[in-house]
Amino acid sequence: MSKLDELIKKYCPDGVEYKKLGDIATISRGGNFQKKDYVSTGVPCIHYGQLYVHYNLFTDNVITYIHKDKAVKQKFAEPNDIIMAVTSENIEDVCKSIAWLGEKKVAVSGHSAIIHHSMNPKYLAYYLNSLHFYKQKVKLAHGTKVIEVTPSALNEVSLPVPPLPVQEEIVRILDSFTSLTAELQAELQARKKQYEYYRNILYTKHDYCPKKKLIDISDISRGIRVVKKNLIDDGKFPVYQNSLTPMGYYNKSNVTENTTYVISAGAAGEIGFCNTNFWAADDCLVFSNLKEIRNKYIYYFLLTKQDFIRSNVRKASVPRLSRTVIENLQIPIISLEEQDKILSLLDRFDTICNDITTGIPAEIAARQKQYEYYRDKLLTFKELS
Repeated sequence: MSKLDELIKKYCPDGVEYKKLGDIATISRGGNFQKKDYVSTGVPCIHYGQLYVHYNLFTDNVITYIHKDKAVKQKFAEPNDIIMAVTSENIEDVCKSIAWLGEKKVAVSGHSAIIHHSMNPKYLAYYLNSLHFYKQKVKLAHGTKVIEVTPSALNEVSLPVPPLPVQEEIVRILDSFTSLTAELQAELQARKKQYEYYRNILYTKHDYCPKKKLIDISDISRGIRVVKKNLIDDGKFPVYQNSLTPMGYYNKSNVTENTTYVISAGAAGEIGFCNTNFWAADDCLVFSNLKEIRNKYIYYFLLTKQDFIRSNVRKASVPRLSRTVIENLQIPIISLEEQDKILSLLDRFDTICNDITTGIPAEIAARQKQYEYYRDKLLTFKELS
């Protein structure tokens, strides 16, 4: 029998009481400070937008501050409170929440809910990011362009409230899963830095070699426009237009496999490589008719020039990159044998860092699935009659 089973047998053998969140917590709205109010030092604050991009499930530190004068009329989360973003552009992200584990109170922005409670803060954070809660928030949410769940609606959320020793053991188990994922994420970041370092070194060490403009060793052409109504769900070939994510699929291709391409509008300056035939739309630049150079050698070379390329993107409502920026880049010309050696090494790094079937991302995805399975299982209790 596991320790959790023993605790359940000891403290709640007949089941667990389910309670409304409003009966065990006080839920209030955040304050009104904005990003423009940030200062270098001052009163710690958390903006609701940061919950989506910076924080995971809990934190004890902040990345932003507001002036003490601005903080006077703000709303604060106390240590162990839950901070929740109650507006989003999609149902998946709305109600993203974290437990505030800092030693002092923290100012919280608008579009947020502050949940003051007496439960284990990590237990509540895990529950509010579980499938059980997701099914409830879908029914509470309203809006189309902006999805919202009002703090008052959160009062109706039902959740199991086991005794604290049971909550603590569940947290211990789930923490072990999240720490494994965090270790893998850290390893992935280290590998990516290593990958970028070697990629840059492998090209810069050939600076002494003769160089040629990309336009002199290949044809760089714009793709052909295709409209969304012509795309089909079961199309055989991906269509690349203004990002590295296919805009859809088509039953024809205009570019052969193993070709480098550059996005020239929208996500302008992004570099892609496709190992299957695809359709390049008119905001996609492709390389063909190469002269003594591998297509993928160009791809990795362009990645070393990513910062320069992005710096030449014309900022506008639709960012754009001139084809001449790419055409005039000078690439080291080395033997095909040397190119193949570089590609072999960089391909191995690329697999480790980016392959979703065999690399570290695949292992992270597997760990995440395992964590989500056990999280939802551990947070499921027989209801006390």
